[in-house]
Amino acid sequence: MRRKLLFGERMLHGDGNTLFNAVIPFRLRGVFFEADLHHALEKLQEKHPWLNAFVKDDEKQRPWFIVDEAQSVKIPVRIVKRTGDDDWQTESQKEWHTPFDTAKGPLIRLVWIKDDVVSDMIFVIHHCLCDGGSAMSILTELLQLLDDPNADIGKEDPIKGVEDIIPPAILNNRKKQIKAKLIGGLATLVLRLIPVKKNGVDRKNDYLIHWKFDRELSKDLVVYCKSAGITVNTMLCGVVLSAFKQVRKEQAHNKVSCPVDIRRFAPEIKKDQIFAFGLMLVVSAYPGLDFLDNIKARQKHVDKKSAKLDPYATMMMMESAHACMDNFTNLLKNGKSSNDCMFSNLGKIDIPHQYQLFELETIFSPSVIGPLGNTTTLVTSTYRGHMDFSFIASEGFIPYEEALAIKDKIISIIKEQIGHAVIAVV
Repeated sequence: MRRKLLFGERMLHGDGNTLFNAVIPFRLRGVFFEADLHHALEKLQEKHPWLNAFVKDDEKQRPWFIVDEAQSVKIPVRIVKRTGDDDWQTESQKEWHTPFDTAKGPLIRLVWIKDDVVSDMIFVIHHCLCDGGSAMSILTELLQLLDDPNADIGKEDPIKGVEDIIPPAILNNRKKQIKAKLIGGLATLVLRLIPVKKNGVDRKNDYLIHWKFDRELSKDLVVYCKSAGITVNTMLCGVVLSAFKQVRKEQAHNKVSCPVDIRRFAPEIKKDQIFAFGLMLVVSAYPGLDFLDNIKARQKHVDKKSAKLDPYATMMMMESAHACMDNFTNLLKNGKSSNDCMFSNLGKIDIPHQYQLFELETIFSPSVIGPLGNTTTLVTSTYRGHMDFSFIASEGFIPYEEALAIKDKIISIIKEQIGHAVIAVV
């Protein structure tokens, strides 16, 4: 089985040696055996063919996902002795910088940080293989199989190309094809003409800052957003923009990029299908408005932009622009950064926490770091009522002390706004 990497997947894959690892940590409390874990991973590979894939270039240097059905590959497991609650952070950062051999596969591995009772596990997946939604499905199924080796997790009908995603009436529409080729061709021409420095920013040391809200604060934030008529995602975007502005002042860009789950707009992509392409919204603050008015105005902007998102047209255009791949990635790597950070909210994670053999104590928000320009990323998720944050960045873009100040400012802004809401109610 084989298929060409789509434009977005090629961008994330790079030259085959490019580090772009997504790291998904979680904590289990209970006892199970290594053989059970290997069995569960094998069952995952049986369901999801692309978890067996490697990447190979054809004669035109176009990369393909390939599954050799005659020769299986096992998902590697690295076992580490657990010495404390923060070991997962150390191992996460180590996994950022450990490349996959994409020419051999698989593009997924697991780290097991264990003591007698607690296991901190880390799924590490090359970002060209899947997004956060796919990763959560894989985690859900792993836990089912770890608890019950005979669990029926079904069989994935894998995506084999754009024809499995874009409806035929759109994919074969002559006007849409011409429009996609024209936009793709124009993008290729423009990217060839844009002058780009040979070398990008020296990003220096990468780091991870993690924190978690208790249930009360997490709940109060949700209640505040509902009462104000805004989403938690838009609220947090506003908080992030404000925190960057207050800490970084003139160095702040007033721009946050927000990935959007393509499954919301393309129902052809099922929840448990392995897929990596996403959509994107860019959010900025409006001058002259106070915090809440700004958030409400931004909510209208986000709703309007979201309604116009068209995954099919976007994919068709990008698939017509493969010729500009080198120029595009060179611009991302070496061009001047114009945004403060990438902000990704996975929302509420609906995975059971109580199993027969163990308890899923917590899921830490994933982290990812890649080579395409500014590495600054904030990922948040909510599990068992706790909102969790992973702030990833590099000293070359944001000094560590400034990142700590941004974290503190995010927390203080949220508490201040919730306090204002309580006072207003009282």
